[in-house]
Amino acid sequence: MSDATTTERPSLRDPRHWPMYLAMLGAFAVARLPWGLQRALGRGVGWFAWRLASSRRRAAEVNLALCFPEKDAAWRQRLVRDSFDALGVGIFEFARAWWGSIDAIRPQVQVEGLEHLQRMQAEGRGVLLVSGHFMTLEMCGRLLCDHVELSGMYRRHKNPVYEWAVKFGRLRYAKAMYANEDIRATVRHLKKGGFLWYAPDQDMRGKDTVFVPFFSQTAATITAAHQLARMTGCAVVPYFHRREGGKYFLKIGAPLEDFPSQDVEADTARVNQAIEQMVREAPDQYLWIHRRFKRQPGGRSTFYD
Repeated sequence: MSDATTTERPSLRDPRHWPMYLAMLGAFAVARLPWGLQRALGRGVGWFAWRLASSRRRAAEVNLALCFPEKDAAWRQRLVRDSFDALGVGIFEFARAWWGSIDAIRPQVQVEGLEHLQRMQAEGRGVLLVSGHFMTLEMCGRLLCDHVELSGMYRRHKNPVYEWAVKFGRLRYAKAMYANEDIRATVRHLKKGGFLWYAPDQDMRGKDTVFVPFFSQTAATITAAHQLARMTGCAVVPYFHRREGGKYFLKIGAPLEDFPSQDVEADTARVNQAIEQMVREAPDQYLWIHRRFKRQPGGRSTFYD
């Protein structure tokens, strides 16, 4: 079987693995708590992170100042606080999506735009679902799998126990999980008409990147959407998801027209623009703690110093 569809559990006999196994055992237990309690605990975790993680709070403040210069400082500070709340709740959502039950959540889901995926499926055409790093990404990924057969791309984790636990959890609902470097398998999947979730909105050093606009700034952005569409003929489809109270909203856009073009920078900028529009709809649920603008065309920026 493919490495993308299987996962091997590291040995329990190795003492080096015990601390992470204990942490994962705690996460398994947390995943089974009542959803209302999880949300309350998540907001508490978010508050502590906001108070204690000063470097990440600073990154969020810088990002918001760069992306929303038209807003006043009070608005941005409220959004920083709200984003940490969403981060805390998102941690519990991750655990529930990977290892818990979502039966109580399913009635609270609204999906818009499934007809775009159904049309691509009828044509036998692969789909690259492009989204951003929102705090609802794992929960909404699992919820979307109720409607379509979906695979994902991910970055391998150095800790083998965490790698196993996360992949095991995702494979409970995803068809396959492809490591970022496994390009050949990813291309085969899309050529066969598979659906693939991908979030290209982080600075992946060492990858094929170009500097294109994101909000009012220049951001190093991976060109994978252009490259995969060129190699496979897949449709590139914007996919947005958010939480509102206890409800989840999944929005699947129409495929990007005339994509890919011959211009890799223009295509990558279009993808960034689509993600920017999503962020503007739910800015409190975006992962602002990532140092998105650390690399600039002239070298390392001083934004976060």
